Amino acid sequence: MDITGIIASVFNVIAQASNDTGALNWLSEKFTAGGAFMYPILASLILGLAFCFERLWTLTRSKTNTKKFIVNVKRALDEGGLEAAKELCANTRGPVASVFHAGLLRADEGLEAAEKAIIAYGGIEMGFLERNMIWITTFITIAPMLGFTGTVQGMIAAFDAIKEAAQISPAIVADGISVALLTTLFGLVVAMILQVFYNYLVSRIDALVGDMEEASVELIDALYEIKQKKSA
Repeated sequence: MDITGIIASVFNVIAQASNDTGALNWLSEKFTAGGAFMYPILASLILGLAFCFERLWTLTRSKTNTKKFIVNVKRALDEGGLEAAKELCANTRGPVASVFHAGLLRADEGLEAAEKAIIAYGGIEMGFLERNMIWITTFITIAPMLGFTGTVQGMIAAFDAIKEAAQISPAIVADGISVALLTTLFGLVVAMILQVFYNYLVSRIDALVGDMEEASVELIDALYEIKQKKSA
């Protein structure tokens, strides 16, 4: 599923929930009943999703038809030489084009220099693709921790209520236990939602990195063939 499908699914769920007044009321009631820790848990969800959608947007813009691009670069090398290939890479967006451009800039210095440039710039592009992923993992970790902290707070409130009443009764401890369970529930749900997005983003990044590595090998082969032709 691509970014369009994911975003469409999210908005469909939101639209369906908006049409169901009972579900929204239930969520509102449970959120209020969960106490103060529900607000940082909600903030973790909002911020985490913001980083997820930012990465989805960036990765989607970075996606190119690698096979077609490689064919175009080889044609440019054959017909117009290095300068034509450089111009093509400069006018094409995406990490593969950027890595190609870095390699072609050093091609005049030899295949070894071009290969080193490709490896170095490939690492830079990988860092760009993985930027902000650490924040998503941070909120995946923080959300359930906040939930468990709310659980501890709720249990403390339940025992304080027992102490004040000097007796054990379901009605006395109900509020504290409710807070404990709700914060845990919401914290785990937030973590699961963000984890799904994170795993999808990692798969997209791995695919782009694989494309870069495969394309880089083909570029080096193309430069080697050109060198052989010149030598002959």
